[in-house]
Amino acid sequence: MKKIIALFYILGMISFTHAQSFSGIHDQKMQLGINAFGYGTGITASYDYGVMDWLSLGAGADLYWSDDDDNFFIFGRANFHLNDLLDLPKNMDLYPGINIGGRNEGFGIDAHIGYRYFFDDRFGAFAELGSHGSLGIIINL
Repeated sequence: MKKIIALFYILGMISFTHAQSFSGIHDQKMQLGINAFGYGTGITASYDYGVMDWLSLGAGADLYWSDDDDNFFIFGRANFHLNDLLDLPKNMDLYPGINIGGRNEGFGIDAHIGYRYFFDDRFGAFAELGSHGSLGIIINL
């Protein structure tokens, strides 16, 4: 974990200062990554669309490497972006959020706090921790 944090720090030092993490209405992001804990270990993908200066709505799916029947979670999501409130640099995004959806065995819900760091205008890294944990890349669309 320390190596991953060090990598993000080094890449951040060589990043472009004009990177934009969340621009509000009509902002679009795609995240791809791995889940480390929560419903299981696996891969995650999500899409977020800015509907207000501080709110994005989206959808996603988690697929878990599991032998049991409970191996996916399909969800809608909402994230509350704190950039303006906390006066964060334009290439950083801090957001609490919630995922609500369906699993093989019925209803599923996650709460998380997320952090995104953009290296340039298109690409960045994200981490979400809470009732699940994920880490990966993010793409500005």
